Amino acid sequence: MSPRAGNASAPTLAFVESPVQLLNVLEWAHRHAPGADLTLVVLSPNDPMTRGQLRRMSELAREEGYEVRWEEARGGAAAPFQTIGGLMGPLRRAERIVMGDPFSRYVQLLLTITRARDLVVVDDGTATMEFVTQLARGERLVRWHRKGSRPGPRDLVFGPVSGAARRRLTPGERRRVTVFSSMPIAEAPGGVEITANDFSWTRARFGPPRITRGADLVGTSLVETGVVDGERYLEAVRTLAKAHGATRYFAHRREGADKLHRLSLETGLEVVRPELPLELIARRGPIGGTILSFPSTVVHTLPLALAGTGVRVAVCDIDPDWLTHGASPRAQGFLNGVTGTARGVDRLLAVRGT
Repeated sequence: MSPRAGNASAPTLAFVESPVQLLNVLEWAHRHAPGADLTLVVLSPNDPMTRGQLRRMSELAREEGYEVRWEEARGGAAAPFQTIGGLMGPLRRAERIVMGDPFSRYVQLLLTITRARDLVVVDDGTATMEFVTQLARGERLVRWHRKGSRPGPRDLVFGPVSGAARRRLTPGERRRVTVFSSMPIAEAPGGVEITANDFSWTRARFGPPRITRGADLVGTSLVETGVVDGERYLEAVRTLAKAHGATRYFAHRREGADKLHRLSLETGLEVVRPELPLELIARRGPIGGTILSFPSTVVHTLPLALAGTGVRVAVCDIDPDWLTHGASPRAQGFLNGVTGTARGVDRLLAVRGT
């Protein structure tokens, strides 16, 4: 049955910029708004791999009966003006806004335009944990790996918009704010409703998977974000794969091609660039009986998506020696928190090269 069946609810706009965000909008709609008059607005990035995954996820959303509006939001100097201009009408008509990334400047700008009184933040992984904490403390919205660094010129120029978005995301008498997440939320702001994402749509839609005897390793973009040293990361992957007999490496969509080529040559791992979020890839299978990961969103989401399959998820700590000199002062504590709060995983000590 189409999710539009039954009584249609208030007009809803959902803004996504990554395939994981789009997946979690589908999870939210399945769980909380099965009859929603929902339009998914894809604010397309420039990265080719992310665009490819978003195209495939958009196909799945259309198969579920939802309207998808693809915006070339970063297609040149005039693109932001064209995108925002084209969205003015829908923004003002929408009674509910769903967003995947409250840190996004695009989303923050759109929040200053909408009159919607019902705002929903769906899971964007570890960023969701940081967003809720910052909102509870009344802090400016800044991604965790940049926290502690001095604001740049663009941050200062955009400061008033970011401040207005944070105020809009604070619940009040005439505004409801909900966070839909699979992540552990330890410090929720007063008035913010927290609802659980248990990946019920993913489990219903895909699988159960065929499970192989080997192990698979999940990549991370911590090198690309400047948190972990590239050489230390490569050595950690090599040691972890050897210790656990891993044969495949599922690349994060933001990992660089040169890094992945070298990793394949030096470790012998088969590098796989998934066409869908890993939760769906794992659920469709085949997947290794053990999945190895560094601290990331998947150590929280994969146990939910793979519940009942018998697949073991194990997370390897980040050794403080792997961090770059430019890493945020909060990096080690944040990464330890991501690992320590994960449920249903085995925790591995940080590996060291031989």
